[in-house]
Amino acid sequence: MSNKIRVRFAPSPTGNLHVGGVRTCLYNWLFARHHGGTFILRIEDTDIARSTKESEKTLLEDLSWLGLNWDEGPDIGGPHAPYRQSERLHIYNDYARKLIKENKAYYCFCTDEELNAKKELALKEGRVPQYDGHCKNLSENEKNKFIKENRKPSIRFIASREDIIIQDLIRGEVNLRGEMVGDFIIIRSQGLPTYNYAAVIDDHLMEISHVLRGEEHLPNTRRQVMIYQALDFKTPHFGHLSLILGKDRAKLSKRDSHTSITEYISDGYLPDGLLNYLAMLGWSPKEKDGKVEEILSRKELIEQFDLDRVSKSPAIFDLQKLDWVNGQHLLKFDINTIAEMALPFLIKEGLIKERPDVDWPWLCKVVETTKNHIHHISEIPKLCSIFFDKTGTLEKEAEELLKTELSRKALNLWREKIKNEETISVENFQKLAKEIQKESGIKGKDLYMPVRAALTGDLHGPELVQIIPLLTKETCLKRIEKFI
Repeated sequence: MSNKIRVRFAPSPTGNLHVGGVRTCLYNWLFARHHGGTFILRIEDTDIARSTKESEKTLLEDLSWLGLNWDEGPDIGGPHAPYRQSERLHIYNDYARKLIKENKAYYCFCTDEELNAKKELALKEGRVPQYDGHCKNLSENEKNKFIKENRKPSIRFIASREDIIIQDLIRGEVNLRGEMVGDFIIIRSQGLPTYNYAAVIDDHLMEISHVLRGEEHLPNTRRQVMIYQALDFKTPHFGHLSLILGKDRAKLSKRDSHTSITEYISDGYLPDGLLNYLAMLGWSPKEKDGKVEEILSRKELIEQFDLDRVSKSPAIFDLQKLDWVNGQHLLKFDINTIAEMALPFLIKEGLIKERPDVDWPWLCKVVETTKNHIHHISEIPKLCSIFFDKTGTLEKEAEELLKTELSRKALNLWREKIKNEETISVENFQKLAKEIQKESGIKGKDLYMPVRAALTGDLHGPELVQIIPLLTKETCLKRIEKFI
């Protein structure tokens, strides 16, 4: 394919960016980057009641955090500016007047109350609710009468009744049947364009070659193709991506937990980990040596991505799989970098103050104990808390273990041995363990689990040999004595 490929991501600034929207954005971005094309960001903000500048600002910040950079957009401009629909109203109105002049659209004076009554009647009679064309052939006198009544007209497009067949890039041949829609509104009575109309005008003027969007937009395609044809515009290639479902196989919505990108930023996920996982929700890379490599860098995603491996089947969003993928990306970083990323989270939890007050080499060693146990950065404070909490707290399993007589006996023996040591290192800790085992016969889990529970408050986590050198003798004794 040539560099004439132009794709767009066109969100509405009405709330937080959703993972489904990010996947759509990502596929457009990868498609453009793979083929050397242009990726455009357009803000569809004609829903005046719900669109806010704050949401737009957050949206731009989230996309920047993800690294999905755009070549043209509202903040950087471009040859087809402006890139906010609210700044393009005169363009939509000009084309609407052209359609009216060519008898392809007409003014509709029906009120909301009248339209709702017609809709209710159609439903009552078992008919598909469609506009009955009441205003299509109004006389000038009738129009003037409505104008004198201060009725503000909308503009309706005259729908064709013929079937429309498209070759969807993902779904193949799709028949958009003629009875699907009646005459539909393209300019509301307040003067604002509807989505289907404005999107067509913008996609044409911005020279969009491929429209890649969610499956839920498939019903809109018939309306849009009719407008393309009526205005003698070239129709772009359409590709409709599968839905993202939750584990319950219901459509993932903004109301579900862990769907907002803002949540993932605040939880300390990595942009590359999140994009790697979302890319796999409906797309699969080529096999290499008989297997599919799931952990891919941004560069590898760009190199491999194309639409022929995008599935039309729904994808299941699995938070545990995302955590695993993100954890694999974290393993690629050195400990100093992970500690830098963890610093604001440790400060937020009150475990440390500012960077100048931190023993950095010690902190890096502390963070290193968590490296193989974390999925995202916000988990580090909890796993590190054992090195900062001087009193110690217990998980339920650990609490139950320390109630047993054998555990109390083991802790007493550990306390007496540690008291006689100047410091606690890995070497003398192992020496003490051998002495206790020889003197008492306690060994294995019965020997190590009680001291782990007392020192860390948990039966799981980093190995004791990683933990011991980072705790002082005084801290070890205080925690053991507390739980004895």
